Amino acid sequence: MTSPKINIPPNMPALLNGRRKKILFANIPADGHFNPLTALAVHLRDQGHEVRWYTGPSYAPKIEKLGIPYYLFNKAKEVTVHNIDAVFPRRQQIRNHVKKVIFDICTYFIERGPEFYEDIRDINESYDFDVLVADNTFTGISFVKEKLRKHTVAIGILPLSESSPNLPPPIMGLTPATTPAGRAFHAALRLLVNKVLLKKPHQLMHACHRRYGITLGDSNLFDAQIEKSTLYLQSGSPGFEYPRPAMSRHIHFIGPLLPHRDNSHYHIPFMDKLQRYKKVILVTQGTFEPDVNKLIVPTLEAFRDTDHLVIVTTAGWHTGSLRERYGSSDNVVIEDFIPFERIMPFAHVFVSTGGFGGVMLSVCNKLPIVAAGIHEGKNEICARIGYFRLGINLRTEKPSAGRVKKAVLQVLADRTYKRNTEKLAAEFASYDPLRLCTEHIEGLPVVAGK
Repeated sequence: MTSPKINIPPNMPALLNGRRKKILFANIPADGHFNPLTALAVHLRDQGHEVRWYTGPSYAPKIEKLGIPYYLFNKAKEVTVHNIDAVFPRRQQIRNHVKKVIFDICTYFIERGPEFYEDIRDINESYDFDVLVADNTFTGISFVKEKLRKHTVAIGILPLSESSPNLPPPIMGLTPATTPAGRAFHAALRLLVNKVLLKKPHQLMHACHRRYGITLGDSNLFDAQIEKSTLYLQSGSPGFEYPRPAMSRHIHFIGPLLPHRDNSHYHIPFMDKLQRYKKVILVTQGTFEPDVNKLIVPTLEAFRDTDHLVIVTTAGWHTGSLRERYGSSDNVVIEDFIPFERIMPFAHVFVSTGGFGGVMLSVCNKLPIVAAGIHEGKNEICARIGYFRLGINLRTEKPSAGRVKKAVLQVLADRTYKRNTEKLAAEFASYDPLRLCTEHIEGLPVVAGK
């Protein structure tokens, strides 16, 4: 066995006596899965718990900035948006979208689960932790719970996916049915998704677990992650979830769990424009989507040289070429990164692919949304935006400039979207996510035999 390497920063805070726990954080290597956990990890560390992190090498610099000791993937492959085609060359040959989604579910998530477990098993030899805290898609959760007999806390960083007889199946981006015929159709869809569409991932998931002596019954891909968690802490609130007659007792809403931020040094370099333009449109495609022609370009085409200020964050994708093409327009600002919590208070519409963290922050800032996202589960988020009338769901990944413009102007003209966003923001504000998470985690009993 290769001994896991632990990276410990200097000047670790003194630990409190009494209720201290050893907590290991872990994440799928994607920003939307990592970022929501950061504030909680720092908070638990500052409360006196011993916090360490298990993650891929590309996240080491970010964890170092948090001052948290960490272990890097050893047996586990680090698969990211930047290297997935290099790690799995055959992926580039898959042209059918559904088949590519199935391929990604198998390779990006399910196949990594045993690797995550074996790494964490090695870590446990020297760091006998009490609790694993991970994003809800981290497929090592069930192995750690069953084989290491640890408490596992899944953080719901996507809409709640627990199966319900009153709801359509997850991943379809459908809203609840309102008629008996619609409910019957959704029941048929649930069967189709479980038995046909996701048949290969389900078979693979069960096979991976059987190799380690773990049985999952007839659980599907989504329910297994929930069932094998000691606690399931869902970011957001009931007001952003479809009504359901019941949910598992260990699922708890915690309010919007937002990333740790230290942007006090950030100075907005275009403040003069924010003061000159009466309407501000904030546009992003998140960190995962490199094709700026999907949403950024249509929005710029719709509003360049108008009386609306368009602020674009690219996450580093093609910033230079976008500036060459649109930078001459006074009403256009294009940056690699802008702290959203600093800029959203000035904005009037958020144009987004529907990343969960961005949507949570947008609601917190009472900012209505125009959403255009389907892949990576974004269709579920965008569907809720439309269903609760927090904005407009364009139901596509590639809207035309005309559709974007029409939707933005509609959101600006109809106060319904703003009022609904303000109402949900008030519900969000009634939660204290860090306190609630801490209370749930601190309340976990000592595992017998420890």
